[in-house]
Amino acid sequence: MWGLVRLLLAWLGGWGCMGRLAAPARAWAGSRGAPGPVLLRNRRSWVWNQFFVIEEYAGPEPVLIGKSLDREEKAQYVLLAQAVDRASNRPLEPPSEFIIKVQDINDNPPIFPLGPYHATVPEMSNVGTSVIQVTAHDADDPSYGNSAKLVYTVLDGLPFFSVDPQTGVIRTAIPNMDRETQEEFLVVIQAKDMGGHMGGLSGSTTVTVTLSDVNDNPPKFPQSLYQFSVVETAGPGTLVGRLRAQDPDLGDNALMAYSILDGEGSEAFSISTDSQGRDGLLTVRKPLDFETRRSYSFRVEATNTLIDPAYLRRGPFKDVASVRVAVQDAPEPPAFTQAAYYLAVSENKAPGTLVGQVSAADLDSPASPIRYSILPHSDPERCFSIEPEDGTIRTVVPLDREARVWHNLTVLATELDSSAQASRVQVAIQILDENDNAPQLAEPYDTFVCDSAVPGQLIQVIRALDRDEVGNSSRVSLQGPLGPDANFTVRDNRDGSASLLLPSRPAPPRQAPYLVPIELWDWGQPALSSTTTVTVSVCRCRPDGSVASCRPEAQLSPAGLSTGALLAIVTCVGTLLALVVLFVALRRQKQEALMVLEEEDVRENIITYDDEGGGEEDTEAFDISALQNPDGAVPPNPGPPARRDVLPRARAPRQPRPPGPADVAQLLALRLREADDDPSVPPYDSVQVYGYEGRGSSCGSLSSLGSGSEAGGALGPAEPQDDWGPLFRTLAELYGAKEPPTP
Repeated sequence: MWGLVRLLLAWLGGWGCMGRLAAPARAWAGSRGAPGPVLLRNRRSWVWNQFFVIEEYAGPEPVLIGKSLDREEKAQYVLLAQAVDRASNRPLEPPSEFIIKVQDINDNPPIFPLGPYHATVPEMSNVGTSVIQVTAHDADDPSYGNSAKLVYTVLDGLPFFSVDPQTGVIRTAIPNMDRETQEEFLVVIQAKDMGGHMGGLSGSTTVTVTLSDVNDNPPKFPQSLYQFSVVETAGPGTLVGRLRAQDPDLGDNALMAYSILDGEGSEAFSISTDSQGRDGLLTVRKPLDFETRRSYSFRVEATNTLIDPAYLRRGPFKDVASVRVAVQDAPEPPAFTQAAYYLAVSENKAPGTLVGQVSAADLDSPASPIRYSILPHSDPERCFSIEPEDGTIRTVVPLDREARVWHNLTVLATELDSSAQASRVQVAIQILDENDNAPQLAEPYDTFVCDSAVPGQLIQVIRALDRDEVGNSSRVSLQGPLGPDANFTVRDNRDGSASLLLPSRPAPPRQAPYLVPIELWDWGQPALSSTTTVTVSVCRCRPDGSVASCRPEAQLSPAGLSTGALLAIVTCVGTLLALVVLFVALRRQKQEALMVLEEEDVRENIITYDDEGGGEEDTEAFDISALQNPDGAVPPNPGPPARRDVLPRARAPRQPRPPGPADVAQLLALRLREADDDPSVPPYDSVQVYGYEGRGSSCGSLSSLGSGSEAGGALGPAEPQDDWGPLFRTLAELYGAKEPPTP
């Protein structure tokens, strides 16, 4: 450890003895036996002095620090030293520290950490308008010398911009910089340390300055006259042409509005701005006619929509151009003299009556003939006709105003030499009224009056209706029966209505209602009248005025019966007749069910059908005997065997039906026996395949197809039907078996 201390001291000694070890104070004692000086020793201590090392030193003498130092990396170093005993390695005093500060030199140029820069300034800005501030940084020590003292200058961008040497704020240097002349500027700014003096280090950056647009330019038409053409058949809204006034400004500053200055042009045309706000769209406003006017001349003005008051001195911000539009001729359909026609004709006129006339002409060639026709869908009932040559409209049938007041026709006018050129017009025909309808009651009247009503009481207000206009309902007169014997009185109210009153002498009660005659007439020319009746019933009323009964009770008389009694008698007689017929029908049906069917019917319904076998070929193909029931086989009869595969020539005699009441079981047994003995009936060999049901059943085959019979016609031996079991009880009963006794 002491070696390290000595080495450190050697370093320090080489740099001017920045530190030293203080010598201890000594006191000497006297020799033995005699007093002498006493040695007093104080504790050692370090005395440290600050010293400086030049960074990046490259002198001839060696540097004992060990490496070159960079203040920008580390400005100072703190060293720790301690004295220890070499023998025991024990510290002799506490550690002590000393500081080594690196002295700065100008070894770092200024830099712009945020560069390159972009800035925007409005065009036409005044001199000195701030654009942007740039800032450079120098890593050298600003507190030592001028190594970090910076000065800003413009290297490129003069004379348009200037920069503040101390703050780095860039400003405009000249007035009225025009974006339309130059929109972007590249400015180079330099920062130099050492206060800008010679020998200082420098750094630079670029600033891109863009001039933003202001509305400082008025619109200008590139030409003073615009010429367009449009065909006369162009409808409203048809585009005629585009106009554009040039404006070098951008965005909203270049938006324009267009207008037509002259009234002549504004009536036939209109102009609007397109969706971009730059072009003027000239369109047709109303229909054009080449024959009426062949050209239009007017002026169009373009104006900026946004005007900056600060630049009004550069105005006016509008421009005017002349426009001429030529109307071109085109083939046109005939034109009617009126846009619509309104005609009238009286009703009930004879066919062929003149209604009116329509007229159309070819504007391109007025002498060209025109043909007229009525479109069928506008006159489905064919009530009118039109003369093809002159457009005269006449009636075809008599017309009724009460059925239809207006007829709306569509008349088509077509050029004779060009059927494609056609036009239409609406013709409305009104049917005028005549007094051809007699007045009538507004509704059928069926009223009543109480038998206790007082004379002069109002029974009903009767209203009249006249379908004609010339004799309207307000001028209809009504009159009832006259004379002292009238049961009722009718008073005309002179407003198309009348009051039905009870006279001073009340009407006598009777079973049938009264029919009061009413006469109605109008005041038309000629006057028409009609007669109708009002039904009035005399009723018995309750105290509150409601009807209790309007029909007197029928009284029986020796002369005859009432209508109700006659209806009741007729109903009873009809019911009795229906019961008798039903009883007879049921009895007859029961008797027919008990009758035995005729022999031919029973036989044919059960076993008769026409099915012939295949002949000898079928019998020789296989052994039929194997298919027959072996249990039901009978000994062969003497003589040649009968062939069962062909229809025999002679039919077996039929056994007579046993006398006595008919029994179904006996009849079936008899017919079965006949079928077994008759070889002339089917089945033949092709059907006998189904005649054998096997040997497994104790009751044998239930079919009569393969059953045998004795020579005498009696039934052969068989099992008793009583032994067939409960499943075949019904079948056993049909074959004559007796029911087992009930225990």
